[in-house]
Amino acid sequence: QVQLIESGGGLVQAGGSLRLSCAASGRTLSNYNMGWFRQAPGKEREFVAAMDWGGGNINYADSVKGRFTISKDNAKNTVYLQMNSLKPEDTAVFYCAGARRSLRVGVQSSEYTYWGQGTQVTVSS
Repeated sequence: QVQLIESGGGLVQAGGSLRLSCAASGRTLSNYNMGWFRQAPGKEREFVAAMDWGGGNINYADSVKGRFTISKDNAKNTVYLQMNSLKPEDTAVFYCAGARRSLRVGVQSSEYTYWGQGTQVTVSS
C-alpha cells in the first residue's frame, strides 16, 4: 500500500506560481509511476502530468505544457508539480496518483491505483 498526501495548494493571482508536493509513505516511489490530475467544479477529473518510475518518460496535458513541471525526489519520497504562469482556468482540486511501475505512463485516472486526498488550487484573475 502507498499512502499519498498532497500539500502546497492555495490562492494565487493569475500569472503566479505554486509548487505542489506529494509525500508518499508505505512504499518507495522509485517503484511507481506517478501522476497529477485535477478536477474543477462540475467537471470530470482530468490528466495534468505524469512520469515513469525512473523519471525518464514524462507526459503533460497540452493545456499545461511549458507551464507545469513534474519532478520527484527519491530521497524524500516526494513528487512535485511546479506550476508557473497560472491561469484562472487552472483552478481545481489537484490530486496526486500512483501506479505500479510500467513502461506506459498513464494519462487516464483508471490507470492509477493510489490517490491522495487532494489540494485546492485557486487562481484569481
